[in-house]
Amino acid sequence: MAGRIKESSIQEVREKARLDDIISQQVTLRRAGPGTYKGLCPFHDEKTPSFNVNPSRGFYKCFGCGEGGDVIDFVMKLEGLSFFEAVERLGDKVGVQVQREEGDEAPVRRGPGRGKLVEAHKVAAEFYAEQLLTPDAVVARQFLAEKGFDRDAALHFGVGFSPRGGEDLYRHLRARGFSDEEVVTAGLVAQGRSHYDRFRGRLMWPIRESGGDVIGFGARRLFDDDRIEAKYLNTSETPLYKKSHVLYGIDLARKEMARTREAVIVEGYTDVMACHLAGITTAVATCGTAFGDDHAKVLRRFISDDQQLRGAVVFTFDGDAAGQAAALKAFKGDGNFTSQTYVAVEPDGLDPNDLRIKKGDEAVRELLANRVPLYEFVLRNIASKYDLDRADGRVDALREAAPLVASVRDESKKMGFTRDLARFLGVDPDEAAREVRRAAGRPAPSAAPPRREAVVASAEAPAAPRRPPMPHPREPRFTVERETLKLFVQHPVALGRTTGEITPEAFTHPLYRALWEIIAGLGGPGAGTGDANWAQKLGAAASDPLVSRILAELAVEPIPSAKEPDSAYVLQYVVRLLELLDQRRIADVKSRLQRSDAAADPEAYHRLFAQLAALEQHRRGLRNLVAE
Repeated sequence: MAGRIKESSIQEVREKARLDDIISQQVTLRRAGPGTYKGLCPFHDEKTPSFNVNPSRGFYKCFGCGEGGDVIDFVMKLEGLSFFEAVERLGDKVGVQVQREEGDEAPVRRGPGRGKLVEAHKVAAEFYAEQLLTPDAVVARQFLAEKGFDRDAALHFGVGFSPRGGEDLYRHLRARGFSDEEVVTAGLVAQGRSHYDRFRGRLMWPIRESGGDVIGFGARRLFDDDRIEAKYLNTSETPLYKKSHVLYGIDLARKEMARTREAVIVEGYTDVMACHLAGITTAVATCGTAFGDDHAKVLRRFISDDQQLRGAVVFTFDGDAAGQAAALKAFKGDGNFTSQTYVAVEPDGLDPNDLRIKKGDEAVRELLANRVPLYEFVLRNIASKYDLDRADGRVDALREAAPLVASVRDESKKMGFTRDLARFLGVDPDEAAREVRRAAGRPAPSAAPPRREAVVASAEAPAAPRRPPMPHPREPRFTVERETLKLFVQHPVALGRTTGEITPEAFTHPLYRALWEIIAGLGGPGAGTGDANWAQKLGAAASDPLVSRILAELAVEPIPSAKEPDSAYVLQYVVRLLELLDQRRIADVKSRLQRSDAAADPEAYHRLFAQLAALEQHRRGLRNLVAE
């Protein structure tokens, strides 16, 4: 068979490529017994580790998905290579020159092999790093200095500079023996009428896979005359580079991730550098795309994110609307992790790099130390959009937050989130639990920002205010309001201080409230006592057609009383109306008490407690009025 590899070469590769070393570049392994190790399988998603490795025997086996074999099988499966390619790849790693049987030739490839693509990236990274020291790269060096990075930092992270000429890297790679097909397939060179460098006149960050091989680049715009306006460019999808799987800094962070079982996700290359230089050496960043499910799978393998060894995943977001949308998206992917997820947000909106420049390394460490649970950050952001001192505000906040909590797959987490949601909003825990159960069939709110066209249209043509719906005559929650107003219209009577305590707040329906304001504006219900034209006067003062319609209904609806209503009968409804108002006020104060911190602000806490006591006393006094 053409291309047959000598058995001696295969055996040498197996002997020198230690199975645990190769697998540890993709999975954090922990001792599971004498001579055996265990980790999360890289071939399927799992929460309990079932991937077993026995280095002395040279075999691995996953008891979850069934995959197993030796070191060559592992590389073939993980990287989608043929047997020949896997042997050659491992040979390059461990320094074995793969030989073939005499007279045999290497098989014809359908495209450049992985080894050549990796080598091309290695050469390109070295070239870019050398170019950073040239006179043409002064702007790049100034940029790094402004960001707080010296030459040692640039060397540590392999930062470089792509010359502005357009063919410098192409000529360098060709001189090193790479073919046009190889450099184009690698994504380093593009082809139009001629070949030209993909990246020109930019600051360059090498993006490495966990084992340390360079597989792509991130490039930052430096010059105003750069024809490509995008601030950042990344390598396009190639056989090596899949943006949904790569994490910048994973090669530097993976060992500390394994030790601490913690991962920090930041938003940019300079943020990764700032965190590492400040001592947060578990920081990584996505490359030109949002953090997604595939990124989570990569991290889980390195932090041993299983049900026995739960770690921590910390996201850093800006405090603006985009950051909140990113947090919402991350929360929806919270089920990807068994570890606790957190958010670290700097109060002034600084990212880790800017924070390091302005306040130093300690401030970066403090930012991560002051993290808060991701779910708390998201739910508090929802709560902040509403006036929680109003009952309707708490209801609306609960209705928006409940679908998010309901979407959590882990039932124990869901129960805990529900209890905390009730505490954030100041509602009864049973009420929050009912709303979460009710929301289970409703979709969670979208993290996608509104389209720009919609925002502009909204700004240019604000929507007309919504008209309140007509209340149904038999709507239970408005019964007391309706019957009281009916009495004020048909049988106005002066009840002394009691009617004087009625305020617009006593009426929860907008149209009932508007009618009361007309009655109060004419002197209150007592002003209509003995006035045969009282209803007509109210009608003349009503300018809103809907209020006029309500008034007409209330003026003719029968009173549910067998005899002519007297002042005692009216007083019963007035007292009940005021009791309901007290109940709402008491609920509001209790909600504030529930959300307040007695230790942080004891004066405010005691003031609220005094308000609660006064309201309870007033409600008891109202009941005594009826009893008398």
